[in-house]
This record gives sequence, C-alpha cells and structure tokens, in this order.
Amino acid sequence: MAEVESFTLDHTKVKAPYVRKIETQQGPNGGQIVNYDLRLTQPNETAIETAGVHTLEHLFASLVRDELDGIIDISPFGCRTGFHIISWVDYTPTQVAETFTRVLRKIRDDITWDDVPATVAKECGNYKDHSLHSAKEWSKIILEQGFSDDPYVRHVVQA
Repeated sequence: MAEVESFTLDHTKVKAPYVRKIETQQGPNGGQIVNYDLRLTQPNETAIETAGVHTLEHLFASLVRDELDGIIDISPFGCRTGFHIISWVDYTPTQVAETFTRVLRKIRDDITWDDVPATVAKECGNYKDHSLHSAKEWSKIILEQGFSDDPYVRHVVQA
C-alpha cells in the first residue's frame, strides 16, 4: 500500500488551528501542485459537525478563490478537523493563514444564508445538511485561537 503523508503526521503533537504545506508534487508532463493542511480543530479532541463543515466547504469554495489565484480544490478531511487545499500556486503557510483569517472574519461577520452557494438539490448532493449557524460559531472559535503557520509551535499569524 502506498504511504500517505498525512498518515505519517503525529496527530498527537500538532497544535491547531494551523496551516502547513504538506507537499509540492511535480506533474508527469510538467507543472506542479501544492497541497496544504488547513487544520481548524485539535485532532482527536474536537471535530466540526457535518452540517457545519459542509457549509464551510461551500463558503470556502468561493470566498478563498476571491482572494487566492490558482486554487484547484478545498476539500474537508473525513475526520472533520480541517481541509486540504490544492493549488497551482506555491503560497507560504503564512499567506494561506492570512487568507483564511480574512475569510473566517467574513463568514463570522457578514455572511447570511442567501450568501451560501449551492444550497438547493439541483446544485448540491446533500443540500439539507448545512448549518450557517455552525459555520459562524466555528469561525468565531477558530479566530479566537488564531491560525499558526507552524503545526507544532503556536506562531499566530496576524491578518
């Protein structure tokens, strides 16, 4: 079985919330992609309920692309403690942390239900499983802690 980098990460030693660059992969025909670990909650202690993480996923999909070029995908971890961010552009963890700080502020302060994209059956495969309330509450919690640009040492990024 192939080794998966995130399975080698010692989840008992990291200090969330943080952003870390997992890896840069070179394509077989040129080009590269960069994979980031956006950890929102402390692994094995707290997880965001499905409806909240689903709403954050939909909001991140558009709000982050408004701020960062080259975003390919933003996908939640199955453990519901964070997201993978895949990009064509090689950003520093600090740049990603600053962006997500701004995005979470928008979610906390400005977003209404009408702003959440793709919340009807035609546009979403599980449209009934959303919670803007949860997304806002988790945004508050994460912002109170601040994003670190180091997974092991709390070095909170200001944005």
